[in-house]
Amino acid sequence: MDFDTPKTRILPDRAARLPNSVLAIGAFDGVHRGHQALIRAAVIEARERGVPAVVWTFDPPPKVMFGRAAQLCPLDEKLARIARLGVDCIVVARFDQVYAARDARAFMADLARVSPLTIHVGGDFRFGVGQSGDTDLLATRFNVRIATPILCEAGEPVSSTRIRALRADGRDVEAQALQGDFDTGQAFAARRLLLDLRPFPHTKEALS
Repeated sequence: MDFDTPKTRILPDRAARLPNSVLAIGAFDGVHRGHQALIRAAVIEARERGVPAVVWTFDPPPKVMFGRAAQLCPLDEKLARIARLGVDCIVVARFDQVYAARDARAFMADLARVSPLTIHVGGDFRFGVGQSGDTDLLATRFNVRIATPILCEAGEPVSSTRIRALRADGRDVEAQALQGDFDTGQAFAARRLLLDLRPFPHTKEALS
């Protein structure tokens, strides 16, 4: 695959501020075909509106932090997979116990700092302490567009969970088809993206 991301900026969440944007939100673990379709839809809309296309994601993915799943790809690879889709900025929130304990509306206040004209998100997206926030709550403050699930050849939605299950069964070729290729020769270029992320420790004071 081509890897050319000179225009993609990587920011910790506290540094993200924009006058306008079109935003895609998700854990995006593995950046599979369903994630790719969601992000591309955001990029297309952003180009039409003439505003930055922004992806807001989490490291580690929430399911991984809570010990409910194995991570599909490291952060540098995730950033590289997202950057090649043409986004202008990737916002990375470090997901830890402090972050997970935040009120749902605090997360919405974070999103407001990039002034999204539209938020593209999966229908099962949850946020805030106890997963108290959902797309309905998000829609009380923002224009929300729910992504249409992408189906695999078996007719099931492409998901990180399905890819993990395929890998566990030794069906690596099928899993790779759902996730897409990533050339390991591009590892150095992917690691360069991490240089934009400075240490950004979360404290209760900083997040209040």
